[in-house]
Amino acid sequence: MVRWRSGTVQAVRRQWRGAVELSVLTGDGPVRALAYPQLVGLPEIGDRVLLNVGALVMGLGTGGYALVVALPDRLPPDPVADGTTRDAGHLVKARYTPLQVIGLGVDEEASPHRAVMAAATSLDGMPVVTADLHSALPAILAGIRATRATAKVAYVMTDGGALPAWFSRTLDGLSGELAGTVTTGQAFGGDLEAGTVHTGLLAARHVLGADVTVVAQGPGNLGTGTAWGFSGVALGEAVNAIGTLGGRPVGSLRLSTGDGRARHHGVSHHSLTAYGKVALLPADLPVPDGLDPALLAALEPLTARHRLVPVPVGGLDEALRASPVPLSTMGRTLDEDHTYFLAAAAAGRHAAGLLAELAHEGDPVADR
Repeated sequence: MVRWRSGTVQAVRRQWRGAVELSVLTGDGPVRALAYPQLVGLPEIGDRVLLNVGALVMGLGTGGYALVVALPDRLPPDPVADGTTRDAGHLVKARYTPLQVIGLGVDEEASPHRAVMAAATSLDGMPVVTADLHSALPAILAGIRATRATAKVAYVMTDGGALPAWFSRTLDGLSGELAGTVTTGQAFGGDLEAGTVHTGLLAARHVLGADVTVVAQGPGNLGTGTAWGFSGVALGEAVNAIGTLGGRPVGSLRLSTGDGRARHHGVSHHSLTAYGKVALLPADLPVPDGLDPALLAALEPLTARHRLVPVPVGGLDEALRASPVPLSTMGRTLDEDHTYFLAAAAAGRHAAGLLAELAHEGDPVADR
């Protein structure tokens, strides 16, 4: 349920694309708050704001903000587009919540990409890297860039974590590195909006012109500590979508030597479940050269369906350290959990290497 507070904006702390961080004085004292101007308008010092403080009170990591629900005394103007027709789109996300948003789906009748999307039936062998956590995205990108610097990379964001793409400072920092972001399912705020992962993948390939695509949830993920109670099970479903659409699934393995939790130390049970039990189609699972034999042994059950692919790691550490955004997973830096980031970079390197195969087969995008 919602925990409501009312407060007054004291300061604007920082801004990034689609989001503003504020200091708000409430009856409980000052709190750190976050507003999405496209939803509620742009708060100014002195504005009264209504807040949802549930995640902040609970002390969630990535969700530990009070969220601005409204500026009740200074509501934003209506969007310019006529809201009585479907000309500006009718794709509703966060449906039947007080802040449901209506946007233009990439494949809707009114979309400028309608004809392309209506004709799109295949990913044409495009490599697609799937990852459990949003924190893997910049590491995967580092591996791609270290191997094929000119590759066009798109990001398909699923709705297992944050719904607004605007929440991610990582995406803001990578804006010059990505061909674009497609938000799928209930996620929103990307460069393109799609109703399903399937449509999002096709849009990445045929609208954004991606050579390689990364699929992962937004920041923050659900996990109950049980075998099936985590949002990363969607990884396996993404593998099925990629294979069904004629893409090349590449699974980024969640490996860690820095996570103190038994279920995530070594090979995370998230990877073992999502790839081993949910994914019904085969994927390449890149493994960094020189990996601890005990970790390799723990991955053995996945070889019943998937292919473990050794990947050379020369230059990947340097590429990771040159990332345009800070690398952090569950509060751990690159040096505190090097194995995690190296595994993600290896997945990116392998995906980029697959482009040579596509070029050999005469694929026009891979030849760029």
